[in-house]
Amino acid sequence: MKFLGVEVGDERRGQRGELGRLFERNAALRDVFAGDPAARERLAELQRWQSQRLLRSHADLRASARYRSAVEFFFQELYGGGDPRARDRDLKRVHRVMERLLPREALRAMMLAIELELLSQELDAEVVRGLPRGPVTVASYATGYRGAGRRPDRERQIELLGIIGSYLDHVVRKPIIHSLVRLARGPAHAAGFGSLQEFLERGLDAFEAMHGAGEFLSTIRERELRCMERVFAGTPDPFEFDARPRQGERK
Repeated sequence: MKFLGVEVGDERRGQRGELGRLFERNAALRDVFAGDPAARERLAELQRWQSQRLLRSHADLRASARYRSAVEFFFQELYGGGDPRARDRDLKRVHRVMERLLPREALRAMMLAIELELLSQELDAEVVRGLPRGPVTVASYATGYRGAGRRPDRERQIELLGIIGSYLDHVVRKPIIHSLVRLARGPAHAAGFGSLQEFLERGLDAFEAMHGAGEFLSTIRERELRCMERVFAGTPDPFEFDARPRQGERK
């Protein structure tokens, strides 16, 4: 279906409801350690550590006025940030409407973001199960990471960041699509899914501010693949925190 010349909704036969299925899996994974308070707290500790690790690894990008909002959206909102349970509640209420009415590119970006969150939650739970006792450190994280294995899923996790970023970059290059998302602000809040609407807008605003995301996305992909390789290889200082500063320096 087209609205103002823009394709909206998901017209693939048999695929309606995919967003809802992703949501159900995602909500279930949030409670993976529901019966184990210690593991649940350990998971929260791990996710805080990972978010800070990502911000440190890309501190030079965050220091750039051009990239700061995108870095914070990627590593504080898209991964382990914001208010995910509020977004879950919004999705539960409106995912069928979203599948019919969202601009198709925005819908696809949302579905990929949920896939990324699903995969990240699964991998985080595996790491928690293999973490040594004590505070999360580079060494203990690397031990849990290697113990979890699942290298193809780690590669997919990094790939998804790039794909989602490319979708968002594509959307903001089409002003009519971005405008349609913004026009939904009032109805979204009135219908009770303002948290989800604001999440979408923050992502689009962050990518619009970059005026082209190619360098940003390729830099993150290159660095994260290198980190993954070094962790799996058992390389000391896998994130190269001791080897080079990140503030104001870019590869």
